[in-house]
Amino acid sequence: MSYHAIQAAAGAIKRLSGRPGHTVVAILGSGLSSYAEHLPGATAIPYADIPGFPVPKVAGHAGTVYSVEMEGIPILILAGRAHFYEGHGLEQVVFAVRAAIAAGAGTVLLTNASGGCGDDFEAGDLALLSDHLNLTGQNPLFGPNDDRLGSRFPDLSAAYDPDLRRIAHEVAAGVDVELREGVYAWFTGPTYETPAEVQMARRLGADMVGMSTVPETIAARHMGARVIAISLVTNLAAGISPVPLSHEEVQETADTARERFTGLLDALLPRLA
Repeated sequence: MSYHAIQAAAGAIKRLSGRPGHTVVAILGSGLSSYAEHLPGATAIPYADIPGFPVPKVAGHAGTVYSVEMEGIPILILAGRAHFYEGHGLEQVVFAVRAAIAAGAGTVLLTNASGGCGDDFEAGDLALLSDHLNLTGQNPLFGPNDDRLGSRFPDLSAAYDPDLRRIAHEVAAGVDVELREGVYAWFTGPTYETPAEVQMARRLGADMVGMSTVPETIAARHMGARVIAISLVTNLAAGISPVPLSHEEVQETADTARERFTGLLDALLPRLA
């Protein structure tokens, strides 16, 4: 998507939300789409009403932008994301986060569901991403670079902001939520990883495997935004789990963990400004 398309979407977000800008954007993964519905004063904007926004087609991804104010901080919450495996190009996958940043969001919170493969990781764990492995051979920055968005060769040595992670640990302790930390490996999906792929990722240093988040992180860092990401480990990965993997299991674990996760988001989002 072009720079002008991103700016048009950002303009639509401002106009439809009635707010001239937002400081933080949160993109919600599987099972969290309903989080923003009940926040006081939330303005709902369907993705279809924003030019260029790809509409998610996966269960658990609603496709609605919510504009809210939390402790005086204007925050955008994107309920649902488009995935590469749905057939979207990576420019489309990262379009929403780019538009939110263009609408003023200097901090990006990403959430996802993952399979756990690190030592002692269990279904139901919440974990900050400390780093990632891009195992797909894909990158949303392929092609000509638009310097108006960011530099040709962005640095990812601190892709997941250390200061924001420190704040997240402090907030989690304050609301009595255990928050782990680990490396996330991105696979394209939609098939779940094979046991051999999980062992490969684990030997490369991964604690979690999943099908999202990394391209959004790359695009956000390209535009100079700070990034923090939290994963809900919804299942043990293939070869570690004693049962076959299923999307239903992902949804069930997300439902069980929703209260802990939303309590953490309530306390954390205003602190990210």
